[in-house]
Amino acid sequence: MQEQKLDKKLFSDRKALFSKLRNSIRSGSVLRAMERVPREAFVPTGERPMAYLDIPLAIGDGQTISQPYIVALITEALRLQPADRVLEVGAGSGYQAAVLAELVPEGRVVTVELVRSLAQRARDTLDDLDYKNIAVEDATETLGCPWRGPYDAIVVSAAAPSLSSALINQLAVGGRMVVPVGDRRQQELVCVL
Repeated sequence: MQEQKLDKKLFSDRKALFSKLRNSIRSGSVLRAMERVPREAFVPTGERPMAYLDIPLAIGDGQTISQPYIVALITEALRLQPADRVLEVGAGSGYQAAVLAELVPEGRVVTVELVRSLAQRARDTLDDLDYKNIAVEDATETLGCPWRGPYDAIVVSAAAPSLSSALINQLAVGGRMVVPVGDRRQQELVCVL
């Protein structure tokens, strides 16, 4: 009975979220991709009732899953094509990688995570959901994942004080990168084309 109530709440919240996102996100393909990804699968059980609220949620290890609006905004800015190779720096729960993978069915998503326990959870969740075009890598001393590049698109999940030439060098000719630049108090979303 409790599970049925939760499912009804998730359905209602999900409908409201996507109705709200349609007012600010122009890309129908991004919205459809997000609708295909069950956000509740990427959050801990205790956060599941809030999975479709437009807020970031704790995923453990001091990290959060991004607010859905931010995921949509960043993904829209990447202007992905079906065969693109995409790098995500900061896998977190794997949610953003799943959204990206929905948009690049003929391509590949490589997502890198510094926190090994999060990387493993993301790997497990993405495997459970049968994503075949995503590779979850444990972060190394090298920023990004140059040995799998170059990439048509790069997204950075956490703010950096400045743009990284190490990441810019992993972009393919004509590639795009979206990264929040700034500190904890103020950030700008920077697009590199």
